[in-house]
Amino acid sequence: MVDDRVFVQKEHKCPACSAHLENDKLKENAYVCYNCNHHFRISAPERLRLLADNGEYQEFSAGLSSLNPLDFPEYEERVTSAKEKSGLDEAVKTVVCKILGREAVVMVMSFQFMGGSMGSVVGEKITRGILLAAQRGLPCILFTASGGARMQEGILSLMQMSKTSHAIALLEQTRMPFIVVLTDPTTGGVTASFAMLGDVTLAEPNALIGFAGPRVIEGTIKQKLPPGFQRAEFLQEKGFVDRVVPRKDLKSTLAFLMDAHLEIQGVSK
Repeated sequence: MVDDRVFVQKEHKCPACSAHLENDKLKENAYVCYNCNHHFRISAPERLRLLADNGEYQEFSAGLSSLNPLDFPEYEERVTSAKEKSGLDEAVKTVVCKILGREAVVMVMSFQFMGGSMGSVVGEKITRGILLAAQRGLPCILFTASGGARMQEGILSLMQMSKTSHAIALLEQTRMPFIVVLTDPTTGGVTASFAMLGDVTLAEPNALIGFAGPRVIEGTIKQKLPPGFQRAEFLQEKGFVDRVVPRKDLKSTLAFLMDAHLEIQGVSK
């Protein structure tokens, strides 16, 4: 169920502090550097192994695969290659699982699949997940990791922004919580739509979060950006993120938020 191919080598060099890290110890520490606390990017299966009780979950909407509606050159080959390299069908995995005993719909994006880009299938799977949470009266949790819209699908990719946003509005009517966890990186059309529509917005430490990249912004405004611009801690200071949560604390934080939201809403579970 869990694909650890990104971390199969015996040792890793931390990109933040350059420390040499043993794979087994790194895995035990939830892929967080035990020297400087740098949070490595992890795939959707790895995330679910850490999050779901006993690493168990029921996947739905599996097997959906992108077509090539615009006949973009070599798009089919890129999708096939992404599947082989990542071990995933698409850039998001949608499941139902329990988190410290609380059942929830969980959707996890994976940057390892074409940069977590948002195409028609990604939008469809996220929409189905949100609607399933509404139908079953379950909290909905989304982990984002994306470079933005998938250019090979053009306007069809951009349409997923409104499609998913409308589904979130329907979930809101059921009084079920929609919790977003922003991971590194979350950018582009994903940030401009469902990533910023949570009832509560969490982020992992030092995650890059924004619409356009820092270099594009600096080139546009002709000004030097402040230190830490577009990082999770900077966005928390400016009010775009409610709380930056270390990976080791995510399960307990999510369980607390689900309980608190349902109690405030007067929803009996």
